[in-house]
Amino acid sequence: MDELERLAPEAFQSSDRIPLTLLLDDIRSANNVGSIFRTADCFALQHLYLCGITATPPHRDILKTALGSTETVSWSYHPDAEALVQELRGAGAQVQGLEQTEQSTALSAFIPPANQMLVLVVGNEVNGVSQSVLEHCAGTLEIEQFGTKHSLNVAVATGMAVYQLSARLRGKAGWQAG
Repeated sequence: MDELERLAPEAFQSSDRIPLTLLLDDIRSANNVGSIFRTADCFALQHLYLCGITATPPHRDILKTALGSTETVSWSYHPDAEALVQELRGAGAQVQGLEQTEQSTALSAFIPPANQMLVLVVGNEVNGVSQSVLEHCAGTLEIEQFGTKHSLNVAVATGMAVYQLSARLRGKAGWQAG
C-alpha cells in the first residue's frame, strides 16, 4: 500500500468523495455487486444504494470480489428502487439510468451537473434497469458499442461509466482529492 500511495482504510473513511452515487437495481450476481463495491472504493464514490433483489454484505460472493471495500464504501439497502429514485430526485439529485433507450445520451457526450449529486442507476444483468425506474430518471446514458453484442456485463459497464464520469467530475472546479 505504501508504494502505491493509497490511503489507509481509516483515512479513506474521512476523505473527500466525488458527487457520484450508484443505485443497483435488482443485480442478480453477488460477484457483480462485489466488483461494483471495488469500483466505488477505487473512485471514491459517495454511496451505493442496493435495491430489490440485489445481495448485500456480508454475502460471501460479495466479500470474495469486494476485497474489503464493503468496509470502506458507504452503502444502504432499499427494497424499492422506484421509490428511492423519486426520493433522491426530490432531494435535488440528478438521476440517470445506464441503459440503451431511444432517447439515451452517449456517455462520452454527457456533462455531469455542476454542484448537484449525480446518481447513476445500473440494472439487472438480463433485463437492465427496470422500466418503472427509468420513468423516474432524468435521462439515460449509453455506452457506445461497435461489435456484434448489444450489452456489457453490468460490473464492466459500471466501471466504464464511473471512470468516464469521475474524470469529468474531478475536472470540475471545487473538487480536490482529499
